[in-house]
Amino acid sequence: MAKDKKDKKLIASYQKAIYSGTFDPITNGHMDIITRAAKIFDEVIIAVAKSERKNPMFTHEQRVEYAKAATKHLECVTVIGFDTLLVDLASDLKINTIIRGLRAVSDFEYELQVGYANSSIDKNLETLYLMPTLENAFVSSTIVREIILYNGKFCHLVPKEVLKCMS
Repeated sequence: MAKDKKDKKLIASYQKAIYSGTFDPITNGHMDIITRAAKIFDEVIIAVAKSERKNPMFTHEQRVEYAKAATKHLECVTVIGFDTLLVDLASDLKINTIIRGLRAVSDFEYELQVGYANSSIDKNLETLYLMPTLENAFVSSTIVREIILYNGKFCHLVPKEVLKCMS
């Protein structure tokens, strides 16, 4: 009986997850990960980092707006902006699962380091790595920004709701 209570408590603590990033802008690759996470968790918080040190192309407010527009059809997804350590945000929201996307081996090394760093700060944090479908494996905000910078066609790489916001 005691084991059942412990298992239920563990399950309850994993009902929410955070998927954070700069989302500059949010892409179909991000949406692939968000949609997968929404099937696993009761609530997924999309946390848009201010990340001024990265010199984003879009303002923090625009990036939050784009993420909200792109995810409005997903009932269990909420979008917030933040400007703190992700570990602190997770603690404030009482969430112990972080979602991270992996496209390639190069992502894995960086994301593994970040996951370990977060875990070193808060031992209760778990990082769940999700891979996008092969169709979206090459899509990144960096690629989209580069295409935008040179006035290239990028409409197939971002959600249509984001295109409407950009117009």
